[in-house]
Amino acid sequence: MTAPADFLDSPDPEIYTLRTSAPGPSGRLPLTPDMLRAATSGHVFGMTQNAGMGWDPRRLLGKEFLILSTQGGIRAPDGSPVALGYHTGHWEVGLLMEEAARTFSAHGAIPFAGYVSDPCDGRTNGTAGMLDSLPYRNDAAVVFRRLIRSLPTARGVLGVATCDKGLPAMTMALAGTPDLPTVLVPGGVTLLAEEAEDTAKVQTLAARFAHGEIDFEYAAEMGCKACGTPGGGCQFMGTAATSQVVGEALGLTLPHGALSPSGAPIWRDLARRSALALLALERAGVRTRDLLTEDSLHNAMVVHAAFGGSTNLILHIPAIAHAARLRRPTVEDWTRINRQVPRLVDVLPNGPTHFATVQVFLAGGVPEAMLHLRDLGLLRLGARTVTGRTLGENLAWWEQSERRRRLRAKLQELDGIDPDRVILSPARAKAAGLASTVTFLSGNLAPEGALVKSTAISPALIGPDGVYLHEGPARVFGSEDAAIAAIKSTGADAIRPGDVIVLVGIGPAIGMPETYQVTSALKYLPNGQRVALLTDGRFSGVSTGACIGHISPEAWAGGPLGKVRDGDRVRVRIDTRSLEGSIDVVSVSADELAARPPGGHLQRHPRLPDDTRLWAALQSASGGSWGGCVYDADRIAGLIAKGLAAEAKQLGAGS
Repeated sequence: MTAPADFLDSPDPEIYTLRTSAPGPSGRLPLTPDMLRAATSGHVFGMTQNAGMGWDPRRLLGKEFLILSTQGGIRAPDGSPVALGYHTGHWEVGLLMEEAARTFSAHGAIPFAGYVSDPCDGRTNGTAGMLDSLPYRNDAAVVFRRLIRSLPTARGVLGVATCDKGLPAMTMALAGTPDLPTVLVPGGVTLLAEEAEDTAKVQTLAARFAHGEIDFEYAAEMGCKACGTPGGGCQFMGTAATSQVVGEALGLTLPHGALSPSGAPIWRDLARRSALALLALERAGVRTRDLLTEDSLHNAMVVHAAFGGSTNLILHIPAIAHAARLRRPTVEDWTRINRQVPRLVDVLPNGPTHFATVQVFLAGGVPEAMLHLRDLGLLRLGARTVTGRTLGENLAWWEQSERRRRLRAKLQELDGIDPDRVILSPARAKAAGLASTVTFLSGNLAPEGALVKSTAISPALIGPDGVYLHEGPARVFGSEDAAIAAIKSTGADAIRPGDVIVLVGIGPAIGMPETYQVTSALKYLPNGQRVALLTDGRFSGVSTGACIGHISPEAWAGGPLGKVRDGDRVRVRIDTRSLEGSIDVVSVSADELAARPPGGHLQRHPRLPDDTRLWAALQSASGGSWGGCVYDADRIAGLIAKGLAAEAKQLGAGS
């Protein structure tokens, strides 16, 4: 242990080289008498601070633009780590900020930068850190918006973010800034590592090792090399990649901006062009409220379905709508769109071929899929975008662009992949068996609904009528730790083919943690696909299989899921064509199930933070998970007022 003498003082004599004054910046503020009379003290002091930080005082009248990001870690100039970030997704985004800042400066503007770093869902999976994951999104969006308002001279905002919660938070913040122009710059994706597992499969090393599927040396090597490059989001269409795709579909990102390979020249170029787009929007007087409309939300939901996107966006898109003061999409809206829109993109984890996100980018990304959706009449082409043009005009440009031609040819050149096998035409997608993305379920275990990413269920488990049917005994667990222990076990307590895992008490009341540790293990273990999973929690965007989540009401709200007992027969029926189905206990009557008290598995997490308890209460008062887990200030204030009035009345009656 280091002795106190080693850090109580320093042996370096240079620390006593001190001064109490310095010359300060040379020059003068570019003020006029009229400006000084009319200015607020904050405006003048802001210019003083700008000069103090080294900005040339002669350039202090330039328009001010704010760059916000989720940057994490400390990179040396050569890219080596001085201090690690939480994940690759925010490790390199400072480079994008720098490109944008230099572009603003070159055009006479003054760039400012601020940061709210973000956690890694992969890092916190299976830990108590996951209890903070979804609540972080709301907190970060609040702080981003406070940072925006704290620079009252800003003329526009550029948001740079990459991953599962940071990017939705950034999008919510921009959506909640209706009176300024804003542009969203996605942080891109990491490349595939050569002769390695992808960043989804590698998260199952422990479970596969426990079952003897892999040896120790293989696990250690694969665990080291899964990230092909040091920056960017994961290589699959999880929540990070889906959020990038949705941001572009909303019209907040330049065409073909989502899923760019982090660190590449084309990735840096996106930041430069995004800064130019923001300057143009400001000159034209175009604000965020002009771009985020019912039409752009519709387009985002359509593109989500076409890409087979993460079910977590069913939480995030309503939250973005709420921030923009638009109507939040309902279950009925999601069901209608998923019934209309075919899945067109073959990408990890959905398959069937499982291309990586960077290959989707080279195949044409969002605008390429949108060409097919346009031809099907599914898009609202009049929606305005950050290009200053409509979506329809952007797609007309993309269709004839050199960028499209060269990048699609590059995919063939680099990987020998036909881009039309990655982003398929509707006819080709149907022939390949690509099913619609999300199915919403009901039944006596989900009286208020549940959902499943039905497109990610193995086709081998689906009958010729398009129906997945599973019935088996319930295996009830009150924590992810207990469930993963049974999945890893090879003893009498092991999960068996045909079982139905019922994971209770992990809904919004404790932060709605995701359960990728469980779903990924089931995917990669023998016979794991013959196990169904039911939970009131949520899943990682890379989850696959018959994993039913968002079951409502949650167990902590008295939902029937919390009343299931070990051995109860549970039936799961999912029609992947009509996109309807049910989850039911069939071994007891509905009355008997309703009369049961909650089971003994339902126990509060011992490390549940008060911060998350507060989030749970606020989002519950604001529409809950189907409403996007948002904070509805008017409703919360109204409920508090009613509660205080009731308390005062009760106290008055008692005296």
